[in-house]
Amino acid sequence: MRPALNKNTTVCISLSGRPSNHGIKFHNYLYEKHGLDYLYKAMTTTDIEGAIAGVRALGIRGCSVSMPFKQAVIPLMDEVDHSAQVIGAVNTIVNTDGYLHAYNTDVIAVASLLKSHAVDPKLPFLLRGSGGMAAAVAGAFYDAGFRAGTIIARNEAAGTALARRYGYAWAPEPGDLTAPVIVNVTPIGMSGGAESEQLAYPQPTIEAASVVFDVVAMPVETPLIRAARAAGREVITGGEVIALQAAEQFRLYTGVTLSPDDIAQAEAQAN
Repeated sequence: MRPALNKNTTVCISLSGRPSNHGIKFHNYLYEKHGLDYLYKAMTTTDIEGAIAGVRALGIRGCSVSMPFKQAVIPLMDEVDHSAQVIGAVNTIVNTDGYLHAYNTDVIAVASLLKSHAVDPKLPFLLRGSGGMAAAVAGAFYDAGFRAGTIIARNEAAGTALARRYGYAWAPEPGDLTAPVIVNVTPIGMSGGAESEQLAYPQPTIEAASVVFDVVAMPVETPLIRAARAAGREVITGGEVIALQAAEQFRLYTGVTLSPDDIAQAEAQAN
């Protein structure tokens, strides 16, 4: 059981343009389970420089960073981990006695999943998307040794910029493209969206793949994941990504490595 809140309670926060309850539920559930004297709170700001100065000055131990602040915090850090350097974006800050060390646990989570699912880096891949999370996934693929990739993005400027960064090809639409590994990092299939019932890739592309990876986490069983399972393909889900990145944040903040059961239970509480 977590100790009663007191003057020595360690505080962690999130900074986001649109705060959610996921981190609050995930982290506070685990503080309670492991008896840690910590508290997690979601916040927003219109003054990111002032907010980071507050993290440093007030001794806030950990700070999760979401859009639109992932790039803006970089010059405010004392050290930037390779995971954040590889994509030029931060999602986690650890404060140790006023020294701010930045990481990107999305990159760490994707790299971990590629390894745990034994995805061969020699395999070509298609990656649909060009936003911040797409950059994290592309960076993780490149860092893991994947050199034959195609970025698929309707936004030509963003898509070609991301492709050029890692030496990948670009295409505006999936069309009749195929690859052994296909990845969706767009809102296609996300609940509540205009494209919630759509497939991110055509059925022939899904059937030609051996590994199908959808970063959408709400729902975990997206139309793409359901189609891939029906075709008997290996799947990697957005639920795995969001849980692993949060677990890595938890470890960085507390020093506690979570078990798979811990992660599953916390994720069930957070959803």
